[in-house]
Amino acid sequence: MSHPACTLDFPMLDDGPALFDWGLACSVGSGGVELDLIEAHKWFNLAALAGDERGAEWRADIAATLSRADIREAQRRARLVLQ
Repeated sequence: MSHPACTLDFPMLDDGPALFDWGLACSVGSGGVELDLIEAHKWFNLAALAGDERGAEWRADIAATLSRADIREAQRRARLVLQ
């Protein structure tokens, strides 16, 4: 389930560093954001799509810890954001 704290103050989709920061916050549970690796994968994926190379690297690291079902869910959530 998506934690609301990971979706507040939505960054612009072309702002790779801001998208990466959201992924980082969700991946470690910092800044009042709950730890949520599926959301972290989603944000890192969006950061990578926006050109932030760190997003692709961190997405791969997170993916190594997730089940296939969790990765599919993260990808589904990213697609929803892009619609």
